[in-house]
Amino acid sequence: MTSEQNTPGQAPDQEELQNLVGGQARDIAEVPAVELINTVAVHLMSAAAVKTGLAEGPDAQELKDLDEARKLITALAGLVTAAAPEVGGTHAAPLRDGVRSLQLAFREESTIQDAPGKGPGEKFTGPVS
Repeated sequence: MTSEQNTPGQAPDQEELQNLVGGQARDIAEVPAVELINTVAVHLMSAAAVKTGLAEGPDAQELKDLDEARKLITALAGLVTAAAPEVGGTHAAPLRDGVRSLQLAFREESTIQDAPGKGPGEKFTGPVS
């Protein structure tokens, strides 16, 4: 950082941004690809679960948004399918199970049923029933 400190709400200058990004790039370079893929998958899975209506608590139904859930599940299915050969069966199996669980939960929550193979992520995973 520069010798001057930013006040709250003040954007960092170019040099400070370069230092921050450089430090983050060094940090992320030390993380194995499998761990990064799993972390991203878990974040997508968690967000999809909330949007599918699987969250607990008084606000759970307010957070439900099946259109958003469809997008998240599709992105997750694509990531898991594409990454499976790279991360190996030990890491891919629980991710595949998570995708399938979300796809089934989505099907249960949806009032309009998708045709087989047309549900969220099914173009990557095949039909889920």
